[in-house]
Amino acid sequence: MPLHSAGILLYRRRDGQLELFLAHPGGPFWKDKDAGVWSIPKGLYEPDEEPLAAARREFHEETGTRLDAPDAAFIPLGEVTQKGGKIVHAWAVEGDIDAAAIVSNTYAVQWPKGTWRRYPEIDRAGWFGVDEARDKLLAAQVAFIDRLRAALQPPAAS
Repeated sequence: MPLHSAGILLYRRRDGQLELFLAHPGGPFWKDKDAGVWSIPKGLYEPDEEPLAAARREFHEETGTRLDAPDAAFIPLGEVTQKGGKIVHAWAVEGDIDAAAIVSNTYAVQWPKGTWRRYPEIDRAGWFGVDEARDKLLAAQVAFIDRLRAALQPPAAS
């Protein structure tokens, strides 16, 4: 049975350009990695939990920021299956937060072996233009950028 995660792709417009809020995973394994390892803030949820509610909870846990937008403001971006088999469900919402001020929850891991340490789930976050975000995101999650851009396009005139 694959694991399911839910997350939020926060976006804003600056000087007419779309910017996306991405998170870098914390911990020693990810410390020196950059391209292709960033993610939308997301996390696992239980089968009986509503996915959008889980996405909102995970965003708060991983950034320290609550998104007060009504559920109707969230744009469904569907799901993707990551390389390891995890299914990620995502929504986008327009907003603005200070990426330098995030406060992430932590997790415990043995590093080095035999020594337990706590690390933040997200060690840093940032706002990126579309092209840079494509380079930074996990490959499967790039589809969320394309889906968001399509959703933000004005309807074609008939």
